Amino acid sequence: MNAAPLLSARAVSRRFRQRGTGLFGRARWTTALEDADVDVFAGSAVGIIGESGSGKSTLVRLLLGLDVPTTGTVTMAGRSVDARASARSLHWLRRETGIVFQDPYASLDPRMSIGRIVGEPLWALDIPGDRRARVREVLEAVGLEAAMADRYPHEFSGGQRQRIALARAIVHRPRILVGDEPLSALDVTVRAQILELLRELRQRESLTLVMVSHDIGVVQNLCDEVIVMKDGRIVEEGPTEKVLLAPQVAYTRRLLASIPVIDPPRE
Repeated sequence: MNAAPLLSARAVSRRFRQRGTGLFGRARWTTALEDADVDVFAGSAVGIIGESGSGKSTLVRLLLGLDVPTTGTVTMAGRSVDARASARSLHWLRRETGIVFQDPYASLDPRMSIGRIVGEPLWALDIPGDRRARVREVLEAVGLEAAMADRYPHEFSGGQRQRIALARAIVHRPRILVGDEPLSALDVTVRAQILELLRELRQRESLTLVMVSHDIGVVQNLCDEVIVMKDGRIVEEGPTEKVLLAPQVAYTRRLLASIPVIDPPRE
C-alpha cells in the first residue's frame, strides 16, 4: 500500500519488573512483548492470533495507549501515542478508537441504564450534537430497539449485551474498532450473529478493525490480514488467506492443526 498506515507501532517492547523472593531476592524482568512492528491501514481488518500469554492483549493495550511501551513508538494518524499524558490530552486518541472486551456483562455497569452506558463516551469526550438521538440511532444500528435505552444490563441476554457493548464502542464514530476476544463468551449461534453484525458495521460505519481472537475461524471470516504471535513476538504475518492456508512457520502450522475438527474426513 502507498498510503501511510492509520495505526503504526515500531520496535515496540514491554517488560514488567517482578519482585524477587526473600529478603535479598533480586528483582527479575519479564518480557511480555518484544520488538513488534505493526501497520494497520484505514479500512482494513487485522486479526491477531496466538496462544494465551503470546502477547496479543499487551500489543493491543500499547496500540490503544492504555499502557506505556518499555521501548519503541506508537503513532495514530501520524500523531505520537503517549499513554503517560493526561486523560484530557488523550481525548483525540479516545475519539479515534473504540474497544469491545471479552465479557459483555463485566464491561457494562449494572447500576447504569443502557442509554447512559452507550452514551457515556459522547459526554466524556465532549462530542457535540444531539447525544440522546445518537444513542437511539446506534442502538438500532446494532439490532436493538431505541426504547431499550431505559432498561438495565441484567435484563438482556449475553448476545444482546455484546450488541450494547458494540453500540458503546462506536457511538462516538471512531475510526478504529478493537475487539479483545469479543466473541469467546458467546454460544455458537450468537457468535455467528455478532460476526455478521461486525461485518455490517465495518461497511456502514467505515471502520478499521483490529480483532484479537483465539478462534481462528473468526479471524478467517472477518479479517483481511493476520498477525501470529508466540512468546511476545510476531512470528508470521500477511494476508489472511495466505497465512492460514499456506503458513510458512512451524508454530502457525501447529496452531492451525490444534483446531478441533468435528468431521475429520471432511476436513
